[in-house]
Amino acid sequence: MYRLCIFDLDGTLLDTIGALTYATNKTLAAFGLGPIEPEQTKRIVGDGYRTQMERALRLFGDEQMVHYDESLPVYMDNFSKYCMKDVVPYDGIPHLLAFLKERGIKMAVFSNKPHHQAVENIEAVFGPGYFDVVRGEQPGIPKKPAPDGALLISEELGILPEECLYLGDTNTDMKTGAAAGMDTAGVLWGFRGREELAAFHPRYLAEHPSQIEAIIENENAGRM
Repeated sequence: MYRLCIFDLDGTLLDTIGALTYATNKTLAAFGLGPIEPEQTKRIVGDGYRTQMERALRLFGDEQMVHYDESLPVYMDNFSKYCMKDVVPYDGIPHLLAFLKERGIKMAVFSNKPHHQAVENIEAVFGPGYFDVVRGEQPGIPKKPAPDGALLISEELGILPEECLYLGDTNTDMKTGAAAGMDTAGVLWGFRGREELAAFHPRYLAEHPSQIEAIIENENAGRM
């Protein structure tokens, strides 16, 4: 029985590729580099902004990371200004979240996005307090794929890991859920494809949020 759903943010709940691409390109332009295309952005995000900038710089030949240290504060300044640019929920996500609320299933967000921007994204789209927990990258909590943050969320809400469904769109998310001892659902509407997710053996693969509703109905039938 699932009592908690933990969602990745970028590529799972919200289509943020426009904001991520724009902030990355503003940063690259400061060093005479770029631009990056949205499809490239999908491949470099998911492991925190430091890794994102490292990958972006490598795309343009900065193998020695000459601009790396200087790029990080520039990126954070740009991202703080533009983190909501063109951000929208994926089709079916509002209905899925309403479905979970109606059934008393708790909802949390665990992202490698900087915490302030994670909260801003979620609250701007869904409203303050809609999720039981929203957690982005914070000091003292290892970023995904370390399971620490997911386990802290389940502990905070008083729910066992085996009662949690962890949803995400990248291999990082699949590793995180598995390491936390949670069932994982790879979502195919986000930034990565079926082959990447299937390689990490999630319990479920879903092409649309409505399929998550069916999974939960089936798993929780007669146990609510």
